[in-house]
Amino acid sequence: MTEERLSFQAEVSRLLDIVAHSLYSEKEVFLRELVSNASDACDRLRYAALTQPELSADNPNLKVRLVVDKEARTLTVADNGIGMNREDLVENLGTIARSGTAAFMRNLKDSAKDGDAKKDVNLIGQFGVGFYSAFMVADRVEVLTRKAGDTQGWRWLSDGKGEFTISDVADLPRGTQIKLHLREGDDEYLEEHRLSGIVRKYSDHIAIPILFGEGEDAKSLNSASALWMRSKNEITAEQYTEFYHHVGHAFDDPWLTLHWRAEGAIEYTNLLFVPSSKPFDLFDPKRAHRVKLYVKRVFITDSAEGLLPPYLRFLRGVVDSEDLPLNISREMLQHNPMLAKIRAGITRRVLSELGKKARDTEKAEEYAAFWENFGAVLKEGLYDDYEHRDDLLKLMRFRSTAGDGLVSLEEYLGRMKEGQEAIFTISGDDIETLKRSPQLEGFKAKGVEVLLLTDPVDEFWVPSVGSFQDKPFKSVTRGGADLGKIQGGEEKPAEEKASEGELTDLLVLLKLTLQDVVKDVRPSERLTDSAVCLVADENDMDMHLERLLKQHKQLGMDAPAAKRILEVNPAHPLIKRLAERAKASGAATTLDDAAWLLLDQARIVEGEALPDPAAFARRLASAMEKGLA
Repeated sequence: MTEERLSFQAEVSRLLDIVAHSLYSEKEVFLRELVSNASDACDRLRYAALTQPELSADNPNLKVRLVVDKEARTLTVADNGIGMNREDLVENLGTIARSGTAAFMRNLKDSAKDGDAKKDVNLIGQFGVGFYSAFMVADRVEVLTRKAGDTQGWRWLSDGKGEFTISDVADLPRGTQIKLHLREGDDEYLEEHRLSGIVRKYSDHIAIPILFGEGEDAKSLNSASALWMRSKNEITAEQYTEFYHHVGHAFDDPWLTLHWRAEGAIEYTNLLFVPSSKPFDLFDPKRAHRVKLYVKRVFITDSAEGLLPPYLRFLRGVVDSEDLPLNISREMLQHNPMLAKIRAGITRRVLSELGKKARDTEKAEEYAAFWENFGAVLKEGLYDDYEHRDDLLKLMRFRSTAGDGLVSLEEYLGRMKEGQEAIFTISGDDIETLKRSPQLEGFKAKGVEVLLLTDPVDEFWVPSVGSFQDKPFKSVTRGGADLGKIQGGEEKPAEEKASEGELTDLLVLLKLTLQDVVKDVRPSERLTDSAVCLVADENDMDMHLERLLKQHKQLGMDAPAAKRILEVNPAHPLIKRLAERAKASGAATTLDDAAWLLLDQARIVEGEALPDPAAFARRLASAMEKGLA
């Protein structure tokens, strides 16, 4: 036997340290995680054996066993599933899943700041690293495994303190045995009644037998029937919750449970859950779902492309078809017309149930919590799925200038002012910055509500949708404000504004000075307090979208640099003084510095980087010097 000593990935070492030294009130969840992993291993072998029956021919009856040795103080969780080879051991037990590592570590750091170690341990299930929960009750963990189809077995051993060893072993049965050498004080997990209670509590729904003991005298600890095939009347809320924990590898409770059977031309059963918190991989670029597809209770895949639209990828659960061929390959699934019909049926049902939640005014806070978690993902459907666009628009909720609550599009239309012909929006990176935007000043003065859009996806669905109930979406940062047609608010008295003649001279001088960097300079309807602002021309790209594309320039998404329009506020004291100076002097050179300072001021307010900070500082110092003189 050859032995190889390796080190854990840095993130795993941090996790194991937390697990070993944190006082966690529900240590028993370790058994749930290990049994769940064993069940998954059996499911994967059953699928592989559809095309390679020799893989399970020697031991076709899949099961999970719990074996106790009280003298040695060990608990073994064994399965006869797919098993692992050396590469699988290093990948699965030596590292954290790559897609979740960054988010996982961020949560660890946040919990450390809060001084709450229990929160750290609570993240174990959320990030698919349930194996490491074994170290909550064990000071040494030994894994014996042989992959189906291989002849070579392997032994993995670690005390959870930074290193592990891997060695080759002969004559191992197919599958995986995880032997826990229990810590002092955790002898309760050697007792049959304690283990039986944990299995009934967390794993009764698993469709594979979970046995206690070895040989013919082994006792069954679970009902071993597919939960989703039972009648809803037979299933308790606790059983639904535990099945969600199992199928979603999650620790939160489901926000919404959907269990129904579709009958007719095609038959399939669905048990789907909407989580109450965001899955860590919600914004993974692959946009893949995690719903498991079964055919006649046989697991096929948990990544069936086309089973769900990408904007419903937050769902967790099971879809079991009676009509798909049992030996279907994952490649054939993509082109199977039955799968398209299942997808359409699931989408209609889920959107219908979400619509009921959205209309329930008595539980508006619950829906608001759902929207904060998954609203940005649902918005993707507005440009992905034209067929269901109307249903999705009814689910949309937005922050707005009308208050801190969420508003639907129907509510927005009901609050529109007389003469208002568009749904006004503004896009940016965060709500507070948007609320302070100078482009909103005129709309606030008129009492016109503006939707505050902070999700990057907003830049794509708004132009794709175009309008809602014949009211077009219009950005307040593009084109004319159209505020003159809207009734309400108070107009600035004419004497408080620069005269038309004075303003004309100023506009001409500003245009001459800034002609190479701005498209136009014009008086503003939208400004009431600020002196200037930048806006995009009606047919140009929205300014926030252009900034987003520039930020992703390294990804090859370079945006054309469109010239902006500089709008000036005729009623602002600074603009009035400059207008008087322009009319008196008639020379552009006397206003050069002021013109550039006004432009840079507008850029700063928009959050844009100044192209020449040194020139800005020089002009500002000069202006301050003249002012003090």
